[in-house]
Amino acid sequence: MLRLAVLASGNGSNLQAILDAYEGGLLRNLQPVLCVADRSCKALERAAAWGLETVLLEGKHNGEKLSEALGRQLSDRRIDIAALAGWLSIISGKLTREWTGRMVNIHPSLLPEYGGRGMYGEQVHKAVLDAGEKQSGCTVHFVTDSIDGGKILGQSRVKVLKNDTPDSLAARILIEEHRLYPKILADLTESFTAE
Repeated sequence: MLRLAVLASGNGSNLQAILDAYEGGLLRNLQPVLCVADRSCKALERAAAWGLETVLLEGKHNGEKLSEALGRQLSDRRIDIAALAGWLSIISGKLTREWTGRMVNIHPSLLPEYGGRGMYGEQVHKAVLDAGEKQSGCTVHFVTDSIDGGKILGQSRVKVLKNDTPDSLAARILIEEHRLYPKILADLTESFTAE
């Protein structure tokens, strides 16, 4: 069975969706074993309550040092796949190259639109609404040294409603994130175990 680390910075709802998918049998070949956070957050509480090992990389870690510390944590625990789920820190090119094809992220837009540096959370949804887009959604992609620029593994679309606010749009997209991310992880692990 492949070993999964979830990297988080916030509430941990995508972490919870992944854990629920594991318990429900969707992730037959992928076992969540570790949650790493770059700040104190609710995701660590969710992970601990579920019985995952948790690691907080905070304070002295930033930039390249954070990526080095993260790389050690993943290596020491023999992690096979790392899933960024609301992880806000930029991961260095060295680490992304070492993890090519094994590190994935979920982003709250239909990449390549509304991605890149500074595009996360409410900023994404506000930009979508300000541009008058008719649809938005979420994207799961491989992590590379190009922020939100890795190969797209899957997307889910959400219609933008006339009276949407960033919060209302985000809430509908989050529902799709919770559906899409576990499915893509399951598909990815099937390809790993088929090799």
